Formats: sequence, C-alpha cells, structure tokens
Amino acid sequence: MIIALLGFTALFLAFSNGANDNFKGFATVWGSASLTYRKALIFATIATVLGGIASVLIADGLVQQFSGKGLVGTELANTPSFALAVASGAAVTVILATRLGFPISTTHALVGGLVGAGIAQSETSINLGNLGAKFVLPLLTSPFLSAFLAFIVYLVIRQVRGRKKVAVEHAEAEAREHGKDHPTPVLDAVHYLSATSICFARGVNDTPKLAALLIGTQVASAAESAVAVTIAMGIGGWLLSRRVAETMSLKLNHLDPTQGVSANLITAGLVLGASRFGLPVSTTHVSVGSIIGTGAGAGTLDLSMVRNVIMSWVATLPIAAGIAFAVGLVV
Repeated sequence: MIIALLGFTALFLAFSNGANDNFKGFATVWGSASLTYRKALIFATIATVLGGIASVLIADGLVQQFSGKGLVGTELANTPSFALAVASGAAVTVILATRLGFPISTTHALVGGLVGAGIAQSETSINLGNLGAKFVLPLLTSPFLSAFLAFIVYLVIRQVRGRKKVAVEHAEAEAREHGKDHPTPVLDAVHYLSATSICFARGVNDTPKLAALLIGTQVASAAESAVAVTIAMGIGGWLLSRRVAETMSLKLNHLDPTQGVSANLITAGLVLGASRFGLPVSTTHVSVGSIIGTGAGAGTLDLSMVRNVIMSWVATLPIAAGIAFAVGLVV
C-alpha cells in the first residue's frame, strides 16, 4: 500500500512540478510577444522532456542529495514511508502555488519535505551542516546572483544595440517603404535558443530530484523513474502552465526582447552549471531573479508583484515541511 501511494504521489509531484516550471524558460519569449503562448508551450514541453531524458546521463549527483542521504540516516532515507512524506509535502505545496499562479521552487518544497519528514521520523537530529551547505546556501544565493548577472548583461546588450540603432532604424524605414516587416533574426534566434536551453536545463536539474524518491526506495530503476517523471512533468506543463506563465511573462516585468535574451542567457548558464556540479539551485529562483535583474536595469518592474512572489518563496519551505511532518507521523 505504501509503495503504491509513493508511486502515485511522486508522479503527482512531477505533474505539479511540470505545471509550475515547464514554461519558465519561455516566459520571456511570450512576455516580449516574440511567440504566441501556444507555440511557446510546445517548444517548452519538448525541451523539458529532452532534458529529463538527458538527466540520466549527466545529473546523478542530484539523485543522491534528494534521496535524503546526508540529512538523515541512510536507513531512513531508503524507506518508502519517508519518501512518501517528503513527496506529499512537496506535491501539495507546489500544486497549491500553481493554482494560485505563484512561480515557486519545487527544489525548495522538496527541501522542506525532507526536513519535515526527517523531524517526524528520524531518531537522530537533522544534519544541519549539510542542510545549510548543500541545500539552503545554493537556494538563497542563486536568485541574487542571477539578478546581478542579468542586470549587467542587459546593460551590455542594450549598449551594443544602441550603437547600431541608427543603422537598424534606417533598415526598418526602407523595409516599411517596400511594405515589409523588418525582422531581427539574430536576436530572435538567440532568444529562442536560450529559452530552449533553460527548459532543457530545468529538465536535467529537476528530473533526478523527483526520481530520487523512487530510486532510493527501489520502487523503480533509475531509467524507469526518470522516464516516468519526465512524462508526468510534460503532461503537467501542457495542461496547467497558464497561470504561472501569466505571472512570469506579463505581471512581474514588462519585457522586451533584449531583456528576454539577457535573462535567459544567465538562467540557462547557471542552471546547467549547477546541474553539472550537483548543486540544487532552483530554476524558478534563477529565472525569476534574472527577470527581476533585467527589469531593474530597464526600470520596468512591478514591485508589488515582485513582493508577492518573494513572499510565496518564503512560505514554501515551512508549508512543505509542515505537511511532510504530518504525513510522516501518520505513516
């Protein structure tokens, strides 16, 4: 019974994760009106699925971390009841935030679930050193780092484009005279490629974290777990991405293509780098931080929405921990 519940809950968490996270790479593309929502969603889903499949080869370090080993004893980390409590806390938190339109971190929710379940079921204390160094520190620093880097990159790209402004305006005028649109193929190509990279990186980074709930308890093999999680993420993103997409694309910042490219380049680089070195950064924190950084550079932020999103981040860990603690006691 516990095994069946764990399998269902872990896949429901993957579904919820997809709904909250899948579109985030293409948030800037839709927000800057470079693609329609439907087309952006198609590209985002394909890239996420490919990233999930690739995670089997390049992100095994995250599987070990998110099984709970290092925070609690190995014996407890391998029990289905512990994994069920962790998955329950994270899944309920993520789906609730998704329905409210808040782009929260599944990584953050998983950490809360690990802590809550560990307190409920462990006979020894949580390893606070590992909690701080391997989980909390990367999660706290990544949004500030991404915001700063995106701010700098945006200013650099804007400066470079400013030097070419006269030539571009002249070309646009000539195009209008001949009844044609003047495309910016290079900028668009970079924008789409960077968005695809983020969704791919997110699949690489998040799939092993969720698959760890099944792998560590030997419910399924690594490959089977990764494929099942990837499929569930793809379905969740396809069906329930809209509300979070509207928050990131339309409400946080009034994006233009230059901001979008700047934010996406930083997000893709940081998330892929973190996956390679086993650092559990949140794609949400990094991508939102990048959008905020470019908005700060352009002066186009909606500060009230930024505040609401940050408050949802603050609430994520304690809510997930509380639910996981309650489930941990029951099971």
